[in-house]
Amino acid sequence: MSFREKSAWIMSLALLALGLAYFYAVSAIWSESGQLAAPMLPLVIAYTVCLILLATIGHIAIAALAPRDANAAIDERERRIFERAGHYSSYVLGAGIVLSLGVYLVFRSGDLLFYTVFASLMLGQITEYLLQIVFYRRPI
Repeated sequence: MSFREKSAWIMSLALLALGLAYFYAVSAIWSESGQLAAPMLPLVIAYTVCLILLATIGHIAIAALAPRDANAAIDERERRIFERAGHYSSYVLGAGIVLSLGVYLVFRSGDLLFYTVFASLMLGQITEYLLQIVFYRRPI
């Protein structure tokens, strides 16, 4: 498994776990209060800091285990993998944003718009990393 494939695993798992934790916290607040909570900056900051910490620790660990792989240049196959994964994941992001705008038009809630756009960003990135893993596993 290449360094960049391991990196995609780290990032996809970190984004998935932290995204689930973030939306679990939001849904817990929602169920307690009975209404959708406004986006909370401390929660967004905690999500961001945890993501940075997980990504940094994970990448340091895989770089320490295989330093030559970590410093290797991107080859043509990897370049195509990144391009295709980014291309297809942009459809997920775009669809999520359009859906978010539709949700806003129906419910007229800026808070809900924030959460749906944030989820779209997360899903777009998770899709990109998962597609990278898939494309590493099968020939392009």
